[in-house]
Amino acid sequence: MLTNSDVVSRNNVTITGTGDQVLLLAHGFGCNQQMWRFLLPLLSPHFRIVLFDYVGSGASDMQAYNKQRYATLDGYAIDIIEICTALNLENVILCGHSVSSIIGLLAAQKIPQRIRAQIMICPSPCFLNLPPHYQGGFAEADLQELMDLMDKNYIGWAQYLAPLVIGDPDAGQYSAELSDSFCSTNPVTAKNFAKATFFSDYRSLLPLNQHPVLLLQSERDALASLFIGEYMQAHMPQSELKVIEAKGHCLHMTHPRQVADQIHAFLPRLTPTME
Repeated sequence: MLTNSDVVSRNNVTITGTGDQVLLLAHGFGCNQQMWRFLLPLLSPHFRIVLFDYVGSGASDMQAYNKQRYATLDGYAIDIIEICTALNLENVILCGHSVSSIIGLLAAQKIPQRIRAQIMICPSPCFLNLPPHYQGGFAEADLQELMDLMDKNYIGWAQYLAPLVIGDPDAGQYSAELSDSFCSTNPVTAKNFAKATFFSDYRSLLPLNQHPVLLLQSERDALASLFIGEYMQAHMPQSELKVIEAKGHCLHMTHPRQVADQIHAFLPRLTPTME
């Protein structure tokens, strides 16, 4: 049985900031906690910030990786649950990027008493096109082709996907960093995470939401269009959608000031913390 210190070590948990309110930041697919560094100077004076790497990502303990556990997003949600339990976190604002928005939703439904609210940056409950009523952005055949490219040419896959994710030709430095992050991730764990991310459909979770949610979307995002943000707001109780004038899927990297401003504006709209 894992001890609290085992969990902290396994997920490379780091804590920073000086505020009383806990903000847990959950990175997206192919990333790690370093991707949040642009936001930290804007948030750390106001929050106690908890950062971590999912098992299989970043500087997590690769010996703890279990392919079956992490074949679905539920396995990653268990990471969040175990971190919250190990640190005895309460009244958490859970901020997730991309797929971690849905991972966070899964976790919050398991430990609702520990969660105060959620912030979802460029979220999507399903990346698949499911006509006639849902356009997730990708045909299943296109996603399968992307998986095949991972097998045939992992470096080429990373170099293709990173600019698509960043979405802004003027932000080449972020594309390079994201490509390097993809490449530094073990191909086996990356493909398992990719399948769990891109071929899942968690739309049925949205009506079950129990917490206030701030949805942050880019005006133009190749992975999560405005349709998806509007769909999530329409189907998720207690949610509000804010559209940031930006391109791309990584607002916390490319537009940290706008993201921080939205987070700070969101807090006063929450009910007071339960003591």
